[in-house]
Amino acid sequence: MTKDTIVLPDTRSWRDIPQHVKPRAMSREGRRRLAMGTVRAVLGIFVAGAVCWVGLGVSDVLREGPEAVLGAAKSERVRNLVLVTDGVLDRNWLARTLAIPANATLMGLDLVQLRSKVLGDPQVASASVSRNFPDTLTVRVSERSPVVRLAAQPAGDAPRTLLVSRDGVAFDGTGFDPAMVASLPWIEGAPVARVGASVAPIAGMSEVSDLLASAKLEAESLYRTWQVISVGRLDSDGEIEVRTKDGMRVVFGTNENFLRQIARLDLLIDSSTDPTRPLRRVDLSLGSQVPVAYGTAAPMLSEPPSAVASDPAKRPLIAFPELSKLSN
Repeated sequence: MTKDTIVLPDTRSWRDIPQHVKPRAMSREGRRRLAMGTVRAVLGIFVAGAVCWVGLGVSDVLREGPEAVLGAAKSERVRNLVLVTDGVLDRNWLARTLAIPANATLMGLDLVQLRSKVLGDPQVASASVSRNFPDTLTVRVSERSPVVRLAAQPAGDAPRTLLVSRDGVAFDGTGFDPAMVASLPWIEGAPVARVGASVAPIAGMSEVSDLLASAKLEAESLYRTWQVISVGRLDSDGEIEVRTKDGMRVVFGTNENFLRQIARLDLLIDSSTDPTRPLRRVDLSLGSQVPVAYGTAAPMLSEPPSAVASDPAKRPLIAFPELSKLSN
């Protein structure tokens, strides 16, 4: 006899099932982890798609070459020149200096070569050249400012006037106001040497610049009378001689603050009110003991110094109190 087993349905109700057997509802922390997992999965898919897209772009460049990507930029001719400067140079100077061919493209330019052309003008202290797509070349320069004038005559050339900056660099000077140039004093006594087509830097210009800046700042009326700055004894004696438009010679020493010396000179000129005895020479290089020489009339610059002016033993001394309140 065959026996069959019959499974009867469980007649127990849901509430009869033990509590530990029932499935529990998902907790708040579980839902948060599930959401974060979903977000990470979506981000992973997005990143994978981006990597594939970049890879396809790189393969196109490798297959077709960079020219295919830069073709549009290469096809643009240079239509605009932009000059950014802290001085007086203008766009016409820039166009002459760069001499870019009319059909030159922006990508076809050699920026290093163009920067060298700009720096070839000694008036330019520093420069940078950059492309601005689609068709603009931008040049930024920092210019030298003139301190004095220099009369130079290169071998085989006509005499010409050069401007000299604080760092001793001499340059022709483009774009400066003629009236401003005419107000600059001349410099003499400095050895001038040629370096190629240019003049070698003039030595001692930092001291000269400090003296001129002090005079212009503190006694501009005196500065406007200064015509020639001589540095012939700067290296040997530490002296800078100034010749004024009325022929007076003033010697400044580099071992003392220029403001103190200018203050003494100003006091001395104010006290010299006799027009028949104009000051001929003032030596401020010895501190508070100031040798002076007087003339009988205002001399011309071409007049040779008198015997009294040339003999230190015959010059009267004017003693000044120490000007301790002046800054160092």
